[in-house]
Amino acid sequence: MEILGIDIGGTGIKGAPVNPNTGRLKKERLRLLTPHPATPAKVAKIVQKMAQHFAWQGAIGIGFPGVVQNGKVLTAANLDKAWIGKHAESLFREATGCAVTVINDADAAGLAEMRFGAGRGHSGKVLLLTLGTGIGSALFVNGKLVSNTEFGHVQIRGKAAERRASDQVRVRKKLSWKKWAMRVQEYLDHMSLLLSPDLIILGGGAVKDYKKFSKYLKLPAEIKPAESGNLAGIVGAALAVQAASRNRRPPS
Repeated sequence: MEILGIDIGGTGIKGAPVNPNTGRLKKERLRLLTPHPATPAKVAKIVQKMAQHFAWQGAIGIGFPGVVQNGKVLTAANLDKAWIGKHAESLFREATGCAVTVINDADAAGLAEMRFGAGRGHSGKVLLLTLGTGIGSALFVNGKLVSNTEFGHVQIRGKAAERRASDQVRVRKKLSWKKWAMRVQEYLDHMSLLLSPDLIILGGGAVKDYKKFSKYLKLPAEIKPAESGNLAGIVGAALAVQAASRNRRPPS
């Protein structure tokens, strides 16, 4: 069984058919630009183009940059505000003619890392943080996802953490790796105090330079770089379809 995984981002929308049992892409990934403004209608058109490109007729999983509850968008910090209150699953279903499951994008990345990446085989409490345009988060307790955590909005020094410690902030403020790592350390200290995780996985755009800043981070918890790279959102979106199917299955 193959599932079309799609990862919606603030600048690009990426997708590919995925074998959810191996985590491998079955065809070369396609990336299309996110429209601006990123209204529901315009993003749905891009998702439709994605499905048409792969001549897709099966299930689709979509990672969305915001809180998604029962297919409905509750927040959309990096997309158009018209998304708030929109039933994304119905919108994408109408656009593609396919069964669609929508999940928070960081939760999707977390599913991929727990199944195939740095979190594989770990029990206890695992926290994934994606350091990119903002800070995304996914929390797992004994392998179970606690959805829509949005820990990038935790307040540090009176500001949302992602406004101090995201990779975008590092680039915009031209911070050295050491100075930026100090901000990340402060944020991780705060999250450790709140959650006492056994493992912290760091992903997002910054992870490609993990060795440049990881030497400055010290925590009681084990810290690992994410292993799935920029494919985590696509693979995780496909895994979300599998998880939703299991949840809908009637008891035997």
